[in-house]
Amino acid sequence: MGLLSGILGNASQIEPAEAQKDLAQIFAPGERVERSYQLVRDLFLFTDKRLILVNKQGITATKVEYHSIPYRAITHFSIETAGHFDLEAELNIWISGTAAPIQVQFNKRVSVYEVQAVLATYIK
Repeated sequence: MGLLSGILGNASQIEPAEAQKDLAQIFAPGERVERSYQLVRDLFLFTDKRLILVNKQGITATKVEYHSIPYRAITHFSIETAGHFDLEAELNIWISGTAAPIQVQFNKRVSVYEVQAVLATYIK
């Protein structure tokens, strides 16, 4: 991920196998990472069972929050593609019981269509 992209708040794709190995302790037996994205230090993981948001806190990032969202809790989502002068695409995900969506911005190197396809595959 480019430094400028990270500073601007854009997520970049990382290898699912790398995320699977680095965070092995949080996965259920047989659970696999389908897509993974990094936003500065934080991670946004799509597994075959759930969406996992990893929030690394503090200067040293030794305190970490793992937010697990089962796909069945996602009520709907939207994507906004990047334009000619707009540098990022946006994904909004609404969770049952919450009014405000989770918002993630992706740089142009990440296909927001692929991201929404993963959600569309797992949301029933």
